[in-house]
Amino acid sequence: MNSILIKNGRIINEGKIYQSDIYIEDEIIKEISPSISPKLSDTITIDAEGNYVIPGLIDDQVHFREPGLTHKGDIYTESRAAVAGGVTSFLEMPNTIPQTITKDKLKEKFTIASKKSIANYSFMFGGTNDNINEILKLDLKEVPALKIFLGSSTGNMLVDNLESLEEIFLKCNLPIAVHCEDENTIRANLKLYTDIYGKKIPIKFHSKIRNEEACYISSSMAIDLAKKTGARLHVFHLSTKKETDLFSNSIDLKDKKITAEVCIHHLTFSEDDYEKYGSRIKWNPSIKSLVDQDGLWKALNDDRIDIIATDHAPHTYEEKSNDYVNCPSGGPLVQHSLVAMLEGYHNNKIKLEKIVQKMCHNPAILYEIEKRGFIKEGYYADIVIFNLNNPWTVNKDNILYKCGWSPFEGNTFKSRISHTIVNGNIVYNNDKIFDKKLGKKLTFDR
Repeated sequence: MNSILIKNGRIINEGKIYQSDIYIEDEIIKEISPSISPKLSDTITIDAEGNYVIPGLIDDQVHFREPGLTHKGDIYTESRAAVAGGVTSFLEMPNTIPQTITKDKLKEKFTIASKKSIANYSFMFGGTNDNINEILKLDLKEVPALKIFLGSSTGNMLVDNLESLEEIFLKCNLPIAVHCEDENTIRANLKLYTDIYGKKIPIKFHSKIRNEEACYISSSMAIDLAKKTGARLHVFHLSTKKETDLFSNSIDLKDKKITAEVCIHHLTFSEDDYEKYGSRIKWNPSIKSLVDQDGLWKALNDDRIDIIATDHAPHTYEEKSNDYVNCPSGGPLVQHSLVAMLEGYHNNKIKLEKIVQKMCHNPAILYEIEKRGFIKEGYYADIVIFNLNNPWTVNKDNILYKCGWSPFEGNTFKSRISHTIVNGNIVYNNDKIFDKKLGKKLTFDR
């Protein structure tokens, strides 16, 4: 029997901060009490005095690039980076090669993860114009959600047939997670700038090409369709202030039918940063104005936005160095998402309790993940310990992404993660990763 005792930590859980000990046996949190003594002679004791203890983060939107794109990243490398950043569970996207749009391909990804992932895992299933029969075969306890691209898809994953889209919304019993950008608007804007600059469009125009209008048209259409059909809709990576007005904070998350997410990069960078960071902060949807960023923070704090995620999407530095048209959008973030949000705390933009709500509790509630996302007796011991005042600087020596770069390179974070525990196993301890114990397949209480 393995046992861990975490002593003297300040637990952040369910809107409260309090000092208590946590006793773990094997995979499970067995006891939470103000003073616990070691139960076994070989109990590992972690003195967390002066540190905070939170549930492991659940990142509901990552691209780990396996299979088919493993020169950028793979499940092993990116899950190692994830646990170093306090992410103990992830939901991965279907736009790999081949795409996860059949049950057989979904099974293959689960098999890969069972042999390689250091974090707990599951995979979203991809919707297309013509795979409704595959969607209806899915086990609701095995799959977190259906992912639909309403813009910026790869391969044949853009769902642009309105009849197919409505059929999916009517018949699918899973949450439907959507990327919302209107392709017609984007194409028209892109033509305008390519007519002037050719392929060498200055990166500062990315937010003009993938603009507020493209996002709002698509998001409002998806929400209207969800209301019409009764579908459970989750809108990924909001990037505009205007979109936040489409969402409500009038009811509890567990009762919401329409929910929203914001990503680290949209809270951290603005279009004023394109000159400094260039294509390293080229994302879809694009990073927009400071007004938009302020609107996203406001909606996050007043609960119109429900989840914080990363949209972790590694590309090689060479790929990101291409001209505008050929430069892929996306960047690596899972290793730095928690410390980036803690900068928001230091800058008085968000409370610690709210960070835990949006990055730990709410993903578990929204996707009905079994026994994760909270520090509770009887739950899996997915736990992160961090110090708010232990500065460190991101550099190539401590970046764990397979692609080897980060948009945060050179940045100094005030907070530092000391420990990450997955299923009762210490997988990260003060810059060292222990990857012999693998994560578990997530299950869903439906």
